[in-house]
Amino acid sequence: MHNQTCPLCSHAATDFFENRFFMCTQCKGIFRSSEDLPNANAEKQRYHLHNNDVSDEGYNAFVAPIIQSVFKSHSPDHKGLDFGAGPSSAIAHVLQINGYNIQLYDPFFFDNKALLDATYDYIICCEVMEHFHHPYSEFKLLRQCLKPDGKLYCMTHLYSDQINFGQWYYKNDFTHVFFYQKETLEWINQEFDFKKLEIQGRMLVLGV
Repeated sequence: MHNQTCPLCSHAATDFFENRFFMCTQCKGIFRSSEDLPNANAEKQRYHLHNNDVSDEGYNAFVAPIIQSVFKSHSPDHKGLDFGAGPSSAIAHVLQINGYNIQLYDPFFFDNKALLDATYDYIICCEVMEHFHHPYSEFKLLRQCLKPDGKLYCMTHLYSDQINFGQWYYKNDFTHVFFYQKETLEWINQEFDFKKLEIQGRMLVLGV
């Protein structure tokens, strides 16, 4: 196996699990071997299986922290983007029926790249950042799309050394290719000049 370089911070990484997952020596990100990255067709087929149904009570409860944070911090006049919305978005649906102005972008299902030339008061990135093949480019783009005082709301399952990685369900989805630790988020916060990082369970808020 050739040496692996972190796709987030470009530093060297060491074998973390079975020569298939590597941990960066700098930002502590954990990522899937470059040989194991899924192709676009396999990714799209997998995403069609995601249950983001607006009528699913369990999923609505799961995403409620993001929705409530948007209600608390933003008004319907603010401009929002659901980045990586998938084939449908329960979050955007709830916000829209409450009068909020939110657009949907997804490279597979809503690939309107003109939306990425605009700026937003808030961006939602729910269960998306673990799918980034090029996390540096993606976070750079997200930061550029935020207005002053804007907020980036993310949801993912952070890794910590209390987790048995070999038994961790989150790594078993082959489209999950990059995992974050608290140190990884702190690196992102500093590198991209965010002003504030909040970790609230699985929800992360990066403020400009």
